[in-house]
Amino acid sequence: MSEKLYSYTALFNTPDEIIHAAKVITEKGYTKFDVNTPYPVHGMDNAMKLPPSKLGFVTLFAGLSGIILALGTMGWMMGIDYPNVIGGKPFFPLPAFIPITFEITVLLATLTTVSTLLFFFFKLPNNKHPLHDTNYIKNVSSDKYGICIEAIDPIFNEVQVKDLLNSLHAFVVEPVYFDKEELEYKPKITEPKFVALLVGVAIFVSISTYLHMNKLMYVTPFNWMEKQDKSIAQSPSKYFKNGSSMLKPVERSVARGFIPYQFKDKPDDAGKFLVNPLIPDNDNLALGKNKFNIYCSPCHGYLAEGDSRLRGQFPNPPSLHSEKVRNWSDGRIYHVIVEGQNVMPSYAYQLSREERWAVINYIRVLQRSLNAKESDL
Repeated sequence: MSEKLYSYTALFNTPDEIIHAAKVITEKGYTKFDVNTPYPVHGMDNAMKLPPSKLGFVTLFAGLSGIILALGTMGWMMGIDYPNVIGGKPFFPLPAFIPITFEITVLLATLTTVSTLLFFFFKLPNNKHPLHDTNYIKNVSSDKYGICIEAIDPIFNEVQVKDLLNSLHAFVVEPVYFDKEELEYKPKITEPKFVALLVGVAIFVSISTYLHMNKLMYVTPFNWMEKQDKSIAQSPSKYFKNGSSMLKPVERSVARGFIPYQFKDKPDDAGKFLVNPLIPDNDNLALGKNKFNIYCSPCHGYLAEGDSRLRGQFPNPPSLHSEKVRNWSDGRIYHVIVEGQNVMPSYAYQLSREERWAVINYIRVLQRSLNAKESDL
């Protein structure tokens, strides 16, 4: 403990007393003083006539820097360094940049604000302060309210300050002196050891991030699939002379086990020569009902009456119970399913050959259910 005075402190019992003391000390013209309470006291800023904190400008500057950094980086990469049209969007798709820009802005503003508080306001790495370990700070950290007038205040007079605090009915008034260590303090942020520590941390984080993002994430645990002989899409191949990895099939060739539809654009021939190979048993009818309800009922209705469930969003097809359709052969209906008709598209890719015939069997059941003959009763 040195003989150099740091401040005079006073303790009070209630929030009203500390508010009153702060107002009086402010009106007396003191500027280098602070109030310490165990919790925020409403109205203290007005009592101390504190100006708005300048920390907000730091946050604003860091946030604007984040916006410029994010938009500038993404705009340069997508518009200049590697211009590429993605989904028909422009080279500077601002809406797509908004989420990342928001995240960078918040992150940079937050980290900068916290760093400024630690290094400039709290003077990190120095953590010494004359009030540490004093009875004053122990009391205001528990249930008392304190005020501290520093000796560097322009109008500070030890006798007058002591009398003033006593006149405010403080139950404890006592001086606080600097420790010798605090008087001999020099900013550690400029010490070579601390600077070297910061540089070391920066280098370690940079190298670690680079290795993780560029090496470790791409390490293949098992490479026997990667190293096999295969053709890679959009890569030249040495297998054929033209550099292609796959050639077009020879004209009129047929894949093994597959017979092309031989009645293309020939609906009459399809109706004449195609025969339903499926017997309408329970399994086939169940399959046909399932596929009909999935692919046909949205337009034709569950009972094939042409009562579309699309509510006018698509033209209603004619009823499958019409005399024309009932008189069609199974092959003729099969042709419509394969090639489509009018606004109806082809369902050759959605339904296999067996499923098409099963659907036709189910349509016959629906037609017979609404047009039953006397022999069916």
